[in-house]
Amino acid sequence: MKNFLAALWVETLKTRRSKVPFFTALGFLILPLVGGLFMIILKDPEAAKSMGLISTKAQLTAGTADWTSFFGILSQGVAVGGAILFAIITAWVFGREFSDRTAKELLALPTSRESIVGAKFVVVAVWTFGLSLLIFGLGLVVGYWVVIPGWSVELFQSATVGVLGSALLTIALLPFVALVASMGRGYLPAFGWAILTVALAQIVAVTGWGDWFPWAVPALFSGAAGPRAELLGTHSYVVVLLSGFIGLDATFHWWRDADQAR
Repeated sequence: MKNFLAALWVETLKTRRSKVPFFTALGFLILPLVGGLFMIILKDPEAAKSMGLISTKAQLTAGTADWTSFFGILSQGVAVGGAILFAIITAWVFGREFSDRTAKELLALPTSRESIVGAKFVVVAVWTFGLSLLIFGLGLVVGYWVVIPGWSVELFQSATVGVLGSALLTIALLPFVALVASMGRGYLPAFGWAILTVALAQIVAVTGWGDWFPWAVPALFSGAAGPRAELLGTHSYVVVLLSGFIGLDATFHWWRDADQAR
């Protein structure tokens, strides 16, 4: 336990002294701000055109200016945008030492590899879920400021499940990103993996098998393709959790047994 706490302190210190948390938060904050802009436009498209917010040639044929639509934007943004942004964070946490060529020095410390990997996963989980909470909280502020109609306590409770549930499902699949970053000894392989899974998720969802493909489940849960109750079943959450555990075990196994001479 002492070794794990020491590793966690080091990983936290590296993260806190880096500019990556600031820029990831700044990038993710665009989501509720853009959602608020869409609500302003949808509330009065003609006024938005006269203000120059959209082109006079723009045709807005979908969506309504209400809390249901706004929360849908947040949920889908966390599920789809989070799949990329969270992968970037995970790739940085697990691939930094390899890119900086300090992995050998890290592993030479009198701290078990399991403690190092566990600390990295804790940092990733706290970081990504914290970003999700930040986005949800800012979304509430933006929605209140824009004066979006249709608020209700029941809708807020449902949206909390939708946004944070989408975030948790996305986070549960990050161990595979960590595994690819470790095996690829850097950032780029993990970025490629993230793009591949997002693309495959779109294809599989279109074919109707998204409920069985782990990387499609967060987007389907967010309501991107319709009510989640009609698209997902218990097996969908099982395959996500199973995939997450497999990724965790494989990452721990790789760090424990792989040759780290390079």
